[in-house]
Amino acid sequence: MDERLKRQLDFILEIDKEKDIFRQTHLSGHGRAENDAEHAWHMAVMAWLLKDYANDPVDLARTMMMCLIHDIVEIDAGDTYAYDAEGLKTQQAREDAAKERIFSLLPEDQRAELVALFDEFEDWSSPEARFAHALDNLQPLLLNNSNDGSDWKAHGVTARQVYGRQCKTRLGSETLFEVTDGILQEQIRKGNLPEE
Repeated sequence: MDERLKRQLDFILEIDKEKDIFRQTHLSGHGRAENDAEHAWHMAVMAWLLKDYANDPVDLARTMMMCLIHDIVEIDAGDTYAYDAEGLKTQQAREDAAKERIFSLLPEDQRAELVALFDEFEDWSSPEARFAHALDNLQPLLLNNSNDGSDWKAHGVTARQVYGRQCKTRLGSETLFEVTDGILQEQIRKGNLPEE
């Protein structure tokens, strides 16, 4: 086997570990905790289905790849809950170290391409990145909504906190933010998401 193929296969095997990184979000129907690979797959399908709602035209392949790779770093860095103030303080440093180690398993040209795509997502620096972030916000919200806000309730999360995160959804899709706002207002009315 040549070196390029060996490195590609090593990376492919390494990213299988993403299936072992469990998130705070639970599957619909009050299922078990979702893993990062399931989250990424769900987002990639959403990108294809919801592409017409992006604020700007997007390169769908780039958007889907961002969805698929954006949490690979959590193999080393772990999942940082969106509302964990302490964990968020060290998230970037942990993820930067993970990005370097994991993507360096690849041949240099593919490493550079995926790192650039990952950084573009992290920087919100393109229509694709902004739309992928909108999906990254919407996907767990849809699951949490299907579970009567149980993940928010379990962590004592308030509507103010959720709106603080979700307001950026509108950068990628005004339409999906309107959907988000409707869901949040319904959860507030039901008493599943306290305002303060």
